[in-house]
Amino acid sequence: MLHPAPLPERLTRLRRTLVMGVVNVTPDSFSDGGRWFEPDDAVAHGLALLAEGADVLDVGGESTRPGARRVPLDEEHRRVLPVIRALADAGAVVSVDTTRAEVAQAAVEAGALVVNDVSGGLADPAMYDVVARTGVVYVAMHWRGHADVMDDLAAYDDVVADVRDELASRLEAVVAAGARPEQVVLDPGLGFAKPGRDNWPLLAHLDALVGLGRPVLVGASRKRFLGHLLAGPDGAPVAPAARDRATAAVSALAAVAGAWCVRVHDVPGSADAVRVAHAWTAARSTGDHLQGTTQEGHESAPAG
Repeated sequence: MLHPAPLPERLTRLRRTLVMGVVNVTPDSFSDGGRWFEPDDAVAHGLALLAEGADVLDVGGESTRPGARRVPLDEEHRRVLPVIRALADAGAVVSVDTTRAEVAQAAVEAGALVVNDVSGGLADPAMYDVVARTGVVYVAMHWRGHADVMDDLAAYDDVVADVRDELASRLEAVVAAGARPEQVVLDPGLGFAKPGRDNWPLLAHLDALVGLGRPVLVGASRKRFLGHLLAGPDGAPVAPAARDRATAAVSALAAVAGAWCVRVHDVPGSADAVRVAHAWTAARSTGDHLQGTTQEGHESAPAG
């Protein structure tokens, strides 16, 4: 896969869609219920994700599940910084999942190479200054409000066009604040202020976001819309951990559609999926259905 513009070499050299493994340092995550809340457990989990094929580790200390309340700034610092520092020292490519400029700054100083901001800079006006000053890779997600109100903000005329236009405005704003365009990655924000039905057009028309000329990150992992898709006869959505195979399917399709990275909780399935997608697209472009498959299967990750 070719990337639209240069990002740090450790984030582009594989020439395929990257896999970002989620490291939740929270007691109330929808996906894992706080299994990795203690720093030592979170670090061990991150290292395990690397061994399973993750290219990037996304460390977050504040849940963004629907209805979640914000945590104090000092508590978010306490949760994420020791984990980021330990994983970066171990050679991992680390991302910090935060909407706060102060946390982003401290995380970069601790070794993070990526700031993954689900608010796209709308939650903290100082975020863009941090991005501009540090030169960090910045993931700007489509967002309309914090977790406790986002479900009330899910009204669209055309969800694909509206999300594309709102992300384009985020890109314009961060560049106007002094960041370089090549620092920015865009994320459609699946599940954030979007009812289940609105997530599918965004995935089906991912090319509309790729067309903005920046790399695109897709975070479908274990989201509610997958749970409802897989619901049983009683209509009850399946549990988050039962959504991993569907997540891997989305990872494969997103990779074929040109996604730069997929953010997932269960790494092995998506690590396999993006490699299949790479082989598939390579064969379509070259006409050689086998060449390069073995080499790609043994390609080393940038972390470690």
